[in-house]
Amino acid sequence: MTHSTSDHTAGQPVTPGETEAIDPAVLDELTRLRDSIDNIDAAVVHMLAERFKCTQQVGHLKAAHRLPPADPAREARQITRLRQLAESAKLDPGFAEKLLNFIIAEVIRHHETIARSGKGSEGALR
Repeated sequence: MTHSTSDHTAGQPVTPGETEAIDPAVLDELTRLRDSIDNIDAAVVHMLAERFKCTQQVGHLKAAHRLPPADPAREARQITRLRQLAESAKLDPGFAEKLLNFIIAEVIRHHETIARSGKGSEGALR
């Protein structure tokens, strides 16, 4: 059975068979927005990859100089900075902090692995 868009409550998903009842202009706009989201997701992944390349180099430097994998003072500064950036970008600062904490935990895990491997700074330029 095909439903018109008026049969749906706001926020409820439309099943594949129901798309014929949706205005083609709405479907075009939905596709345009989803394409933008996909492009942004790709950019986020590439930016994270670049960030992790830098933090890997930091990990090798720390290991070579026997510095601890974590730097709580820097982490606190970064969280404060990111919360401020989030506020100015109209993004929930709590979400931004959770995201950064997740990233920091992964970075520390990488730094611990590098330190255990004993590779130090000779691996920093890879």
